[in-house]
Amino acid sequence: MKDLKKIYPRSGDYQTVYLQNVITNPHIEVGDYTIYNDFVNDPTLFEQNNVLYHYPINHDKLQIGKFCSIACGAKFLFNSANHTMNSLSTYPFPLFFEEWKLSKKDVTKSWDNKGNIIVGNDVWIGYETVILAGVTIGDGAIIGARSVVTKDVPPYTIVAGVPAKEVRKRFDESIIAELLQIKWWNWPKEKIAQNIEAIQLGKIIQISEK
Repeated sequence: MKDLKKIYPRSGDYQTVYLQNVITNPHIEVGDYTIYNDFVNDPTLFEQNNVLYHYPINHDKLQIGKFCSIACGAKFLFNSANHTMNSLSTYPFPLFFEEWKLSKKDVTKSWDNKGNIIVGNDVWIGYETVILAGVTIGDGAIIGARSVVTKDVPPYTIVAGVPAKEVRKRFDESIIAELLQIKWWNWPKEKIAQNIEAIQLGKIIQISEK
């Protein structure tokens, strides 16, 4: 079993944290062994520095799966960063309800709500990536450095650029299908440990037989 209170995966390395163990916001969920590295700021301040415009009034969620690797400066930009495009003006009048004598309960009409941000398992998010509200990133995906992710990313797909576009699939469709069926990230720690060599070498047959 993983030490549920362990913050730093490596002795003497205070730039990398088990993200799950530094999260306090109930609207942020992070799976086991997901790591965040930050060589600029304190990585324990991920909620403050990397999850932006995540206002409680909007009730949107950030969900990150297991065994993800998140590089320094990656940002998750939530709905409250948006300005409504359904109005004649993009100015957020409802946000400044006191100035315009509007109802406080209509604050969220200042922006368009596109939904939660969902990141699957075993996802690698590159340096200074920006992920926008409403995006779902599939298991095993890779997001290139400084990409801006504006739409969903399929499982085991590499994307990069501004806006991020598909570069290629990591594996052929049959292997992807098998990996999504196996879901090795849900195995007990002991079984993962027994299969690490096969996982690292990409030996799907060896993995599936154990």
